[in-house]
Amino acid sequence: MKVYKLSSVLAVSLVAASSSLTADAVESSIIPNAQPGECYAKALIPAKFETHTEKVLVKEASEKLQVVPAQFGSSTQKVLIKEASETLHIIPGTFKNVTEKVQIRDEETYWRTSLKNSIPVSAEIIAAAKAGGAPIDTLNVGECVREYFQPAKYNTTKETYVRKEASEKLKIIPAKYEYVEEKVLIKEAYQKLVKVPATYGTVTEKVLVEPEKTMWKKSQCNGSGDCGVMCLVTTPARYKTVTKRVVKTPPTTKVIDVPAVYKTVKVRKLVSPARVEKIAIPEQTATYTRTVKAADPVFTWTKVGTGAPKAFKYTGHQICKLARPAAYKTITKTVVDTPPSTKSTPIPEGYTKVKVTTVVKPAEVKRIEIPAVYRDVTKREMVSPSQVVWKRVVCKSSITSNTIIELQKALKAEGLYKGPIDGIVGSQTRNAVKAYQRKNNLPVGGITYQTLKALGLSK
Repeated sequence: MKVYKLSSVLAVSLVAASSSLTADAVESSIIPNAQPGECYAKALIPAKFETHTEKVLVKEASEKLQVVPAQFGSSTQKVLIKEASETLHIIPGTFKNVTEKVQIRDEETYWRTSLKNSIPVSAEIIAAAKAGGAPIDTLNVGECVREYFQPAKYNTTKETYVRKEASEKLKIIPAKYEYVEEKVLIKEAYQKLVKVPATYGTVTEKVLVEPEKTMWKKSQCNGSGDCGVMCLVTTPARYKTVTKRVVKTPPTTKVIDVPAVYKTVKVRKLVSPARVEKIAIPEQTATYTRTVKAADPVFTWTKVGTGAPKAFKYTGHQICKLARPAAYKTITKTVVDTPPSTKSTPIPEGYTKVKVTTVVKPAEVKRIEIPAVYRDVTKREMVSPSQVVWKRVVCKSSITSNTIIELQKALKAEGLYKGPIDGIVGSQTRNAVKAYQRKNNLPVGGITYQTLKALGLSK
């Protein structure tokens, strides 16, 4: 079912009414130029109407607004009022004593006289003794030879060693803090909606129910029978007045801003963290005495009985080949076992609990549709006007019983003819022909060639 507004229905109906009188209705009364042997008869093409029900809008669709307020929730929130920091503790370094064996005299093999003054023997004496036949190469430790010598020279030096290694000590510079005030949000800002209702008015409209139409009707002559006169009759249009409610201004909402709420809290802020300052401790040293040979003794050999060389002494003693081991001294020194360090003790953050109101669900507007209101209006519209036309029909002299039999069979197949297949044009045959013509929008009036052609019959 179609739905139209009143203004649209009215416009369409007026156009239909103005076009109902056509030139075809006038020209249909003109008899065609028939050829010998052709038959024509007046055939009425009835006006065609359609009756349908239309919905006419009497109240426009609208809507109403329902404001759903915002939903709030509260929760406890932890607010930082003191930042995390740390405390530093010094762990002193440890020391340990270690002993070390220090060589203070080199190992050497030497020659010495058997005298108590321990005069050394020079290499020249040994070489001279060897040249003089002394068994120097085979001489064992503890055996002696004789010699002349000039004494060796020795220097005494002091050696420095690290008695205590260099180290360092640590000094803690504590952290610095300051207190500041901060604003903490305890309730968020939100928006509140307020309804502004719609306004309405009423209007009336004239709805075309049935447009003006013209149609052909048969006329009776002096009240007796059909005299073949067709009259073109005009039927005026019919209207109906309807009232409907319309929306002047639709419903809406107004937004109101609600500001956020804050609370001021005092917070301790870290200005500078704790740090460690390193102080160097220098190393400690000590000395020991070491004797080092500066020059070997100078020896010379002279024949027995000759005078001793100037500045040389004649030992006059046997010399002995001796071995003197290296001399060592054990010293003790202090070394760093573990260097000093620091231990950090964390200071946790400080919090306070603040109750905070938050928007769980913002305010919203629900639009509820109010459907339009319609009224059913039954309308009868002319699809095509009635016409009287001349149509070629089968002449009586040309109609045979076989033609009528074929016509009756075709009409029976269409479900329109219920009589016997007898080849006689009776009332049932004529009524079936008219029914077929009306059904298929053919001119109504006798057995026309157009009807036979539509049934698939040729004549």
